[in-house]
Order: sequence, then structure tokens, then C-alpha cells
Amino acid sequence: MFYFVPMINSSINTILAVTQDAELKAILEHALKQERAYRLSICKSSKEALVRLESHDVDLVFFDADLNEDRNSVLPVKVRLSYPRVQRVIVGSSKTLGTADKLTKDSAAYLFLTKPVVVSQVKLAVKRALELSELSRRHRIVSRELRLSVDDELFDENKRLSVSGGISKFERLVYASPKMADLVEKAKTAAKTEMSVLIFGETGTGKELMAKAIHFNSGRSESPLHIQNCGGMDETTLRAELFGHLPGAIPGVAAERLGLFRAADGGTVFLDEISEVSTTFQAALLRFLQEGEVKPVGSDKVYHSDVRIIAATNRPLDELVGQGKFRKDLYYRLNGFGLDIPPLRDRKEDIGALAEFFLEKYSGVVGRRVLGFTSEVLAILSRYQFPGNVRELENEVQRMVAIAEQGGYIAERHLSEDLEKLKFSQTLPEGLEITGGSLKEMVETMEARIVEATLGRLHWNQTQAARELGLSRVGLANKVKRYNLGEQGR
Repeated sequence: MFYFVPMINSSINTILAVTQDAELKAILEHALKQERAYRLSICKSSKEALVRLESHDVDLVFFDADLNEDRNSVLPVKVRLSYPRVQRVIVGSSKTLGTADKLTKDSAAYLFLTKPVVVSQVKLAVKRALELSELSRRHRIVSRELRLSVDDELFDENKRLSVSGGISKFERLVYASPKMADLVEKAKTAAKTEMSVLIFGETGTGKELMAKAIHFNSGRSESPLHIQNCGGMDETTLRAELFGHLPGAIPGVAAERLGLFRAADGGTVFLDEISEVSTTFQAALLRFLQEGEVKPVGSDKVYHSDVRIIAATNRPLDELVGQGKFRKDLYYRLNGFGLDIPPLRDRKEDIGALAEFFLEKYSGVVGRRVLGFTSEVLAILSRYQFPGNVRELENEVQRMVAIAEQGGYIAERHLSEDLEKLKFSQTLPEGLEITGGSLKEMVETMEARIVEATLGRLHWNQTQAARELGLSRVGLANKVKRYNLGEQGR
């Protein structure tokens, strides 16, 4: 029996344009920014665009072949390999026809447009490219369903597969659980404000992805986002990184440094592991939050910068405040919006969605066509506690994709040693004692109790129960009917 998580739909398509051509930029803005169905993000270089691709949920890339970049490392080819679901459109002038034509072929781009382009041309190209992307997505799903029907005699159990999808994304954050849905709605509200945001969560839960998503959905999205990890840094170095320093103010460093607060003027600075900063640095950070004052190390001059702070921690700051290790006034200033990302073990509905997302991601990177996960693998993944959270799941899927057979499924033999131990460790309900009757009758009684206990624990959410038990939705419904189980006590 096999299980496939449908691909992700998005009501707003993100277009990433890479160009330094002012005229092309103006045409793209005129064509796309007025359309509610599109979000346009413009970068000046491939390097900047790759950073955006890691943070944005991008659907289409417009690439200007006139960019003066190394032709051996151009963006569209990298997008084809690392983000195969992102459509590509190449734009070039008469001077670069040969280069643009080769780039179009090498990157398997949807279309090549010659400058000067017009607004109607851009609109039509975007519409058709996204239509092709959606058709390709549906074709992949239908193809997998047909393959599943060949591999599994119980094809009717795969009827739950849907071309329309159902998984949600907040930029690169993928989720399906109600807990994450509620959290994302709160994050979207926070993004629309200018208040500081404090993100709580264990290591590997996606705090940096959440910070990036908030920035790129805020009014500061066109301004810089800079990231600084505060852990393991001495106070002088951290102060210099954020506030800047004059030449020679830092031993061994001759050059002047602007500092991230001034470099991000008008944008956002994400401070990870904020709980690790010293009390004296906390005072400087508090003053910056209150007055916007930036005083570089070694300077008597004070500058001002308009920066929004998003901070993150995997330690309970309120407890550190009670212990006198973190300033109470700074805590309240940072905690304008508090977002607590639950660990993966507390949102098991997300495991299948994330696993499929990472499978798509790494299948493109290694050029390996993997059809999906067996239901047994997803059941084992759902039982694992994932102490490393989403990061650990990503590493596990990446490893399994690398060793899976071309055109096959990820099966139990591809699991790591820690996960393989869970093959026979399904947790049974407490007080499960089966006596009397034939072996077949005892097995059926045990199965009925396990199904009923799982449904009761999950408040009769049959989709979630089916996933946890390694069954299809139809298969679970058949067992409920067979054993005459009811929603008693609800």
C-alpha cells in the first residue's frame, strides 16, 4: 500500500525577476504589480536571487540575459536543477541573442522573449507559463495515481488523492496541521505591523524561515533583510557586527564596517539565539529599539536607522527574566508579537506534507525520479519523535532520496537505523488484554481496539488517524464499518 501527499497550491503566484534594466523593470511592474494574483520581487543579481529562492515561495523566474555575469553559473540552469517546479522565462536584447538562445535551451526555459517587451506580452507569457506549471503538477499526480494502481490491488483506497492538493505554505514554511495554520495566521497579522517579533521554538523548528516569511510579507519586503546569529559570539564582535566599527577599532581588523543595523535601514534584522547576549549588550540593543540610535565601535558619532527587529530563541526568555539573566524591559520590547513554533512531535499532521516537500526538493537536486513514500514509511515517520525537528526530517528525506532506486518508492529498507527500529514499536492502548477465542478473533479484537483508541485520542479525525495508523482514508472507513465503531462519548 502506498501513500502520496498532493502538491501544494497557492492563490497568489510569486514572480522573481532578475534584471538591472530599468525599462524592463518598469514594464514588469506595470504588468504584474497591479494584478492581485501576482507578487513581483526584483533582484539585481543571480546571487541575490538565489537567496530569495531559499526564502520565497517562487513560481516563475524572469531572467535578463543581458546581465553581465559568469555564464558558467547563470541562475536559470541552477533553478532547473534545484527548483524544477519553478517556471523559467528568458529575456534578452539583440546583442545577446546567441547567449540567450543557449541559456533557454540549457535551462529548459518555457519561453525566450526579445527586448523590447511590452506589457501585454509579459502578461500573456506569465499566464501561459503558470498554466503549464499547473498542468504539469496535475500530470505528475495523475501519473503517480496510475502507478499506484498498478502497484496496489486496492486502488480504491487511493481515492483520497486529490489534484487540488490541500497542503499550505507560508513562503518556504510547509504545514498541514491546525496548530501551524493558527500560528501562520498570527504571523501574517504580525507582518502587517511594525512591531518587533519574538519567535520561540526548539532547534530545527523553522524559526529563521518564519522570520524570512514575515519580512517578505511586510511593508519592508523591498528593503534588506540581514541575519545575525548571536550565539557563541563575544560582546565586542557582536556589537561590531550590528553597530559597525571604525578602522582599527577592532584588533586585527583594519577596514571600517558599516554594521547590519545601518545596512538594513528601512528593512529587517533577524537576531537568532537572542537569549545568549550579555546584559551590557542588552542595554545597547534596548536603546536601539527605543531611539533607533547606532553608535559604531570606536566612534563618538551617533547615527539613526529605521530597522524592524525579529528575534528568536530556543530558551524560555520569561524564565531568564525571572532569574535576572535577561532584562525585563528588553523582553517586553522584543515581544511585541510572540510566536511559539511547536515541535514536530506535537504536529504530526505536518510530517507527511514536509516529507513530500523535501522529496520534491531533493529529487530535483540529485536528478532522481522518486515516486513517493510507502504508507509503512509514513507511518514510521509519524511515530518518530524527531528531536531535531524539521531539520532532522529534511536530512532523513535527503538521505533516503539519495539511496532510493530510480523510478521507485522510498520504502522501509531506505530508513536510517534509528527510524528502522520503529518498524515494530507501534504504541498500543493501555489495558489492552485479549483473551479467549481463536487467534483470528483475538487479532480482530485487538485491531478494533487499536483503531477505536486511536480515533478517540484524535477526536475522531479520520484523516489524521489514517495517517498515524498507516492506512488510507478509505481503508480506515472500512474498518470502522466492519467493527461497527461509533463516536461514543463525543
